[in-house]
Amino acid sequence: MHDLGVLRDLAIIAGSALPVVALAHRLRLPQLVGFLAVGVFIGPSGLALIPDPEAVAALSEIGVVLLLFEIGLELSLSNVLRWGRSVVVAGGAQMAGMLALGVAVGTAVDIPLGRAFFYGALVAMSSTAAVTKLYADRGELDTPHGREAVSVLLFQDLCIVPLMALLPLLAATGAGSGMAAFWTRMLVSVGAMAALVVGGRVAVRWTLDRVTAERNRDLFTLCVGFFAIGTALVSAAAGFSLAIGAFLAGLIISESEYGQQALSDVVPFRVLFSGVFFTSIGMLLNLSLLVQRPLLVVGAALVIVAVKTVVASGAIVLRGRPPETALRSGLGLAQVGEFSFVLAAAGLPLGLFAGDDYQTFLSVAALSLMATPFLIGAARPAAELAAGWMAGTVRRPAHDTEETHTAAAGYSDHAVVIGYGVAGRYLARMLRAAGIRCAVIDQNLELVRQARADGLPAVYGDGTRHALLERVAGAHARIIVFAIPSSMEERRGVAAARGLAPAARIVVRTRYVRAIEELKRLGADAVVVEEFEASLELFKRALEGYEIPAGRIAHELDAVRGEHYGLLRGTVTPDLSLDTLQHLGIHDALELVEVEAGSAAVDENARTLDLRRRTGAIQVAVVHNGAPIYRRDDAFRYSPGDTAVLVGDREALDAATALFRAVDR
Repeated sequence: MHDLGVLRDLAIIAGSALPVVALAHRLRLPQLVGFLAVGVFIGPSGLALIPDPEAVAALSEIGVVLLLFEIGLELSLSNVLRWGRSVVVAGGAQMAGMLALGVAVGTAVDIPLGRAFFYGALVAMSSTAAVTKLYADRGELDTPHGREAVSVLLFQDLCIVPLMALLPLLAATGAGSGMAAFWTRMLVSVGAMAALVVGGRVAVRWTLDRVTAERNRDLFTLCVGFFAIGTALVSAAAGFSLAIGAFLAGLIISESEYGQQALSDVVPFRVLFSGVFFTSIGMLLNLSLLVQRPLLVVGAALVIVAVKTVVASGAIVLRGRPPETALRSGLGLAQVGEFSFVLAAAGLPLGLFAGDDYQTFLSVAALSLMATPFLIGAARPAAELAAGWMAGTVRRPAHDTEETHTAAAGYSDHAVVIGYGVAGRYLARMLRAAGIRCAVIDQNLELVRQARADGLPAVYGDGTRHALLERVAGAHARIIVFAIPSSMEERRGVAAARGLAPAARIVVRTRYVRAIEELKRLGADAVVVEEFEASLELFKRALEGYEIPAGRIAHELDAVRGEHYGLLRGTVTPDLSLDTLQHLGIHDALELVEVEAGSAAVDENARTLDLRRRTGAIQVAVVHNGAPIYRRDDAFRYSPGDTAVLVGDREALDAATALFRAVDR
């Protein structure tokens, strides 16, 4: 008879998660909280529907393997290299600080050096899976605090390689071979991983090039899955965890042209992977231990959260970020991560835990993970309170000088652009090209410097704050544009801008359709939804293929925007009248022809060319030096670059067009 235990456990997890996750959604809580709660509910400490957490250990490992593979696909090696300084400085300082604290505290309470270092390593790791998922759900991955947190997480993930190699030495196993054996093992392991990355980049590209040539989507998906599992197995053979190998596989594939396609194949299964993993973490919470020793478990969790917040925030300040950004990142990194569970499982058989420390660690770590959504949610107000308290005692960074306070001084009727990323930068350039003065606010110091190098008055800081908007004469601005990635911050910014400048036009770029009504309610005059604007551009290009006049196309696009994208959301009945134009054939009757140098039309006009008699086409206007001319003027002569507006049937327009083309064309 087949063993249905694993399948039964999966059914219990999925069935129990449905109502709990639905409730979490209704209460506007992250899914992660729901899955952790399900784990506590069905685990040994709850109803014991799955009495042995080890029964889902394999499923949990598969879940974290696939989660880390997806995260690797989203990050890419190029991001690691681009964020190099942040990864090394902030990540290195955070890891070194936590390890040093672990050794110092352990030594003070007579814990052996190897075990104290091990405990410090366990606490130092944060949850890449939880933090990146929560930031992605909140639209904060691309914010300054999001980027700093991910940089630290990247360094921690890379540190698991040497930490795993260090465990036997910490446990004093193989003491006879000493440091020589350790360094040999370390060099062999790191060499194997380096060979895996270098060889993998070549092998992945070569293989996927040939697989995609077959034009078989299923074959592509199977190949990507094979690379993920195969790299994880090679990593395990080298002495590391399966999760590290899967993470590296994701990084490798993300560098190829096929990274986005691979990511799209994995994303639909994200909720299943994360559900199994976080449910298994919830099952580790020992409620009996929490009841018997609440001060120990809760106190240890609070101490770990506080210490990790301080150390991570300090590391990010050391990197050169302002305290507000550092504290928001630090609170996001305050939990114990999934790699800590991997490290703990590897250290348990080596005797690196004393007494019931292992069970205590599991409960404390699970509790810290459960607190993560609430810590990230409270990070912004906490950072603002701390910033207000520190304002009088900490000297502001050099970039927050009087120069920023006088930015855009004397400006009025200008534009304020919050966010100098790709969209904000292009917008600012176009505004300047149109002769409109523009000021910039951004939380990324490098982008602020770039804006200043581009000749724009720019302020470093949070552009959603009333006080900072005032610094760029926001009260006197005609237009205020929010081009920031965070949906929560854009709502706050709109409210602040509307209160500061009641007469200004406020434009917001957002990623989510559901944000439109709320942003309008808060005072936004126009909301641009990224994905739908792309759809409208495709619509426009498609209509141009039918030779429909540009004015008519613009009218139809305005109609779609006018009802807040309701047509694209399927909430209104289409009421476009383009088919009328098609039936009348008007789009075939109009032609705009540019006069080319060397054509028969140069130094002539419609009368001297005898245009109507020779071709059958009629000129209704001509654009000369940017100005339209409608009336007949016998003294007028065509110049290269002028545009003639002609009407007629297709044959007549083709004949007329030839007169305006260069003779040798």
